Amino acid sequence: MRSKRDDLIDTALRLFYTQGFNATGIDKILAESGVAKMTMYKHFKSKDELIVAALERRDEQFRDWLTGEMEKASSEPRAKLLAMYDALEIWFTGRAFKGLGFAGCAFINASGEFSKLDHPAHRIAADHKKKILDYLVELCSAAGAADPVGLAEQLALLKEGAIVTAQVRGLSDAAQIAKSIATGLLDAAIPA
Repeated sequence: MRSKRDDLIDTALRLFYTQGFNATGIDKILAESGVAKMTMYKHFKSKDELIVAALERRDEQFRDWLTGEMEKASSEPRAKLLAMYDALEIWFTGRAFKGLGFAGCAFINASGEFSKLDHPAHRIAADHKKKILDYLVELCSAAGAADPVGLAEQLALLKEGAIVTAQVRGLSDAAQIAKSIATGLLDAAIPA
């Protein structure tokens, strides 16, 4: 059974993701979630606390989804790395998260709206990106890369570039363009 807290977080996440963190007011979240203001303040002392909870939820959802897509694609580390871009394409075309189309990356959006590095939302965004990078480092190492950190950084940068390109230009094949570049990077970095 879902709790009122979960309803608040899920509603807030959807609205923050599609309409922006600063542009989404508490009253809209309460109206769409059906939760009373007093109940909200029982769970969250401020809108910032709700933003943090929503980003933590998104971090878990997105990483579970992305790594799941990569893991089910293959047992080979190299193929898993390339599968990341196939997963991005699914996301960019709105087929990844039920009822939630593609509105860019919640973490890129959050870091743009909360640009101070010490803001809790910005810290969560940075931590999310670091966790994905760490996973890519593990895969690059398992694939036999001489410099797994360097290669993972390059693949992560391609991922981020594809996300922004898909969001800003509406270019859904940005993921496949990035995958083509990633293939070249992997070919150069991992001995046959």
